[in-house]
Amino acid sequence: MISRRGAVLSGAAFMVAGGSSKFKVYDGPPVTRVIVSKSQRKLFLMHGEKVLRWFRVGLGFVPEGDKLHAGDGRTPEGRYWIDRRNPNSNFHLSLGISYPNARDIAEARALGKEPGGDIFIHGRAGRNRGKGRDWTYGCIAVNDRSMEAIYAMVETGTEIYILP
Repeated sequence: MISRRGAVLSGAAFMVAGGSSKFKVYDGPPVTRVIVSKSQRKLFLMHGEKVLRWFRVGLGFVPEGDKLHAGDGRTPEGRYWIDRRNPNSNFHLSLGISYPNARDIAEARALGKEPGGDIFIHGRAGRNRGKGRDWTYGCIAVNDRSMEAIYAMVETGTEIYILP
């Protein structure tokens, strides 16, 4: 049973934490990996082979292709980890992605460029609403309410696969 302050989403319970509507508490199966399908513009939260939830996403302003270097507007592709959490993000809430890895660094340097960094899953944070679907510099954007659920469900250290 869920209290009046909670909601049931796909069989999982979310409750408001500490009186703030921004932070939810998730009480369901753990997210074992995140899969982002760039072509489908969807982010899937997985428990084993089961999809717990999925969300529509926006990507970098050049959505096709793998990120090659800083400033190219592409969202990276490959296997990474959620490596940090930012409750005070300028984009509502955010989860850091472990980009760049050794392969990304080598590819960028072979082009005589820097790989860049600070790739996140993040919200839209008001001022970024209405910018269209693909507007980030390489991050994965969702609406703020979706980001609250993702932030509650995904722990630091979770694998993330970003697919073409």
